[in-house]
Amino acid sequence: MNRVRGWSGENNLMEMSPSDYYPDEMNGSYHDSSGPGFLYGESEIEKRQISKNLVFFRDGVRRIDFVLSYTDEDSEKHRRKRELYEANLIKVGLELETEDKIESEDGKTYFVKIHAPWEVLATYADVLKIKAPFKVNDLQRKSMNPLSWLATPLRLPDHIMYPDPDYFTAPFNKSKADFFLIDDKDTFFTPATRNRIVYYILSRCAYGEDERLDKDKKGIKRLLNNGTYTAAFPLHDGKYWVKPKDSSFERDRYNLYQHWATFSCFFKEQPLNLIRKYYGERIGLYFAWLGFYTEMLFFAAIVGSICFYYGLTSYKDNEWSKEICNEQIGGNIVMCPLCDKKCTYWKLSTTCNASWQAHLFDNAGTLFFAIFMGIWVTLFLELWKRRQARLAYEWDLVDFEEAEQQLQIRPEYENKCTSRKLNPITQESELVLERTATDIVGKVFLCWITVLLWICLTISCIIGVIAYRLAVYAAFASFMKEHEEFNKMGSSITPQLATAVTGSCINFVIIMILNLMYDRVAIWITNLEIPKTHVEYENKLTVKMFLFQFVNYYSSIFYVAFFKGKFIGYPGGYSYMFGQTTRLRNEECDPGGCLIELTTQLVIVMTGKQVWGNIQESLVPVVMNWWRGRGARNHPDSLYSRWEQDNDLVVFGQLQLFDEYLEMVIQFGFVSLFVASFPLAPLLALFNNIIEVRVDAWKLTTQFRRPVAAKAHSIGAWGEILSGIAILSVVTNAFIVAFTSDMIPRLVYMYAYQPDGVVTMRGYINNSLSLFNISEFLPANRPDDDELPAWFNGSIKTCRYQDYRYPPGHQNQYTHTLQFWHILAAKLAFIIIMEHIVFMIKFFLAWLIPDVPIDVRDRVRRERYLVQENLYKFEVEKVRSQFGYVDEENEVFSRHNAL
Repeated sequence: MNRVRGWSGENNLMEMSPSDYYPDEMNGSYHDSSGPGFLYGESEIEKRQISKNLVFFRDGVRRIDFVLSYTDEDSEKHRRKRELYEANLIKVGLELETEDKIESEDGKTYFVKIHAPWEVLATYADVLKIKAPFKVNDLQRKSMNPLSWLATPLRLPDHIMYPDPDYFTAPFNKSKADFFLIDDKDTFFTPATRNRIVYYILSRCAYGEDERLDKDKKGIKRLLNNGTYTAAFPLHDGKYWVKPKDSSFERDRYNLYQHWATFSCFFKEQPLNLIRKYYGERIGLYFAWLGFYTEMLFFAAIVGSICFYYGLTSYKDNEWSKEICNEQIGGNIVMCPLCDKKCTYWKLSTTCNASWQAHLFDNAGTLFFAIFMGIWVTLFLELWKRRQARLAYEWDLVDFEEAEQQLQIRPEYENKCTSRKLNPITQESELVLERTATDIVGKVFLCWITVLLWICLTISCIIGVIAYRLAVYAAFASFMKEHEEFNKMGSSITPQLATAVTGSCINFVIIMILNLMYDRVAIWITNLEIPKTHVEYENKLTVKMFLFQFVNYYSSIFYVAFFKGKFIGYPGGYSYMFGQTTRLRNEECDPGGCLIELTTQLVIVMTGKQVWGNIQESLVPVVMNWWRGRGARNHPDSLYSRWEQDNDLVVFGQLQLFDEYLEMVIQFGFVSLFVASFPLAPLLALFNNIIEVRVDAWKLTTQFRRPVAAKAHSIGAWGEILSGIAILSVVTNAFIVAFTSDMIPRLVYMYAYQPDGVVTMRGYINNSLSLFNISEFLPANRPDDDELPAWFNGSIKTCRYQDYRYPPGHQNQYTHTLQFWHILAAKLAFIIIMEHIVFMIKFFLAWLIPDVPIDVRDRVRRERYLVQENLYKFEVEKVRSQFGYVDEENEVFSRHNAL
């Protein structure tokens, strides 16, 4: 068995037997000496036997850093573009090797394998300011948690958590290559760094006849879009489901699958350093943030469950529900109709079950949990800043903003540039896109007008759903009255429930359709702005997408929380949507209260989105890969090459990670903005995220092509959005407690309006309902005679409705009572007090918790000090060696790399 030295992990050995292949000196390809052939039409093609894990050129030495694929079913124009493009790649210094179509599984696909030699890697590592190790870290890694030993069952092996030693690093300088710890040039740059450098070259290489005249003809993206190439991707390092035969052979993809992507590891920590090593910092930061968010949800879920348990066990103290369910009290209270004509009078006792259900979420624990979540979001954001700062240091991202980000210029921007300008800070010439003020204002105006129009379209759809609910409510009420099977079910199915469920389903479908359409619109208008850097592009797209998604997902919940049941008027003076001519009477809350309806809406939208997202994320890649690889599943493994396997996988799109962030940020909004109405929201989010982490890991490791590694110093604009949601959540939860729940009216009654002068809720129901004279109903509001219940008779002269208004016969009849204004003042006072208390705690915690841990700050300072000191010594030694002055101290220093 011959062993060919390669790279993967620390000791990658690719095992190949001498009979696996032999060279054909005539055409430079390899042919199988005994393997089977395949029939294409009537001709049999002899295919060579290839190891599925072969990630090297035919010589078994040069590593494949990138792969391009194309078919011969295209025009001469495309062939010419490929010739020019590949010739320019060779001029840059890249090495290419082409696999003929007869060697492919379908018999018509060519694969161009690309290898970046040391000179190219060193040159572009210098250009991109990629950090490289120059000294072993002499500071011990400290545990962030003194009780970390309790988490031993949750830990992964050290070789998985820390696949590489810890080094001090500095920006690579090709002219000072001897300064860095270079044991082997072939393994000095990790595969993630190598494919990142190659993609940087591919994105800027020209394919036109004359580069000066054809400035737009650059980059692999354009060649993919116009069909010149069908795919461009870096290779996975092997099979994820088979353990390497040699125990010294470390394959990162296999390790990621075994210790990260399987659901059996759901309780384990994530191997973030290995994720970063294999996929790059940008993807690593996403999973670090998702894991930290899930950890923090655990504490919110515990407190939320305790609050829910309190509501579940405190039903014995629920005096108002007892009064509703009491036939002597609630059974004798006749309520006014909830809609015109088709709705009739009803007894308050019919809402007995709804009242008990509402108490589960509308109790004293609601206030406590709303305040707790205001503090929780602050702790989450502040502690994440610390975690992000630690990762930024460990992953060499501390100076990324200043050094590397400006080099991440988009090829699309470069192609539009027509001149250069001296940067007054760096004193270097840089590309400039000359745009007039009219162009800038016009494009910005067009972009934001488009966003505004789509937001208005979303609001219009929500208004349409509200109009639907108003229009069909009476129809549902009449339909259920006419069909006995619904009457037998009692209060299980009500017109309110039927209307809410169907309206929510229609709303959910509209949300999905608008999301699908707006994705393309957001990308189009962002491209019009021609952002300079990749980070700027993502930030602009993030803001546009989130504004739309915020309105799309939350508008219906905002309606139920803050508008439904608030502007209904009173019997004899009802308010109508779009005026009385429409006859669409403003919707009242469910008899159980507005909060229970808000809870229902939140659960439907939040749970529906999460379930649909997980199903879609799991099934779509599997189905697509099954369809694309259906022809190769029956082939022997040895005839299905590494690049063919990866070519059949789903593409990890440009916005794939963006969509993952957006999904979690929208969920964060559900958890924080409206959590006062549903304390179990963090628990549902926790269960979803435990699954989400492993589903994302599984599909990334097994179902997607390996994405190009990319750097990012933080989670970008998402951090600012999360901070905005955290501030808004304090306001929304304060308003929910004050205006959506009945907590403030109960407290006002208990301490100011209790007739017996004791602190009790006895008599609250009668106090909270106003009287209306039935004879004063307008003909348009009065129920039809055939809708009247059997128990209704002429002795009933009044009906009740939920409000604080003077009774008929009073000199100020049907106007608000003094108690109404006292309750309104109490609500406003509560909002002000709660917001100030929570904001004071938030600002205090933000001041108390430093964004950068002290030990990280010390490490950064020490690393910068060592860079300056060692570079100085290196330059001094270099000068002395040129003049022949070498002393013992410098000899020791010259061998520091070996140490």
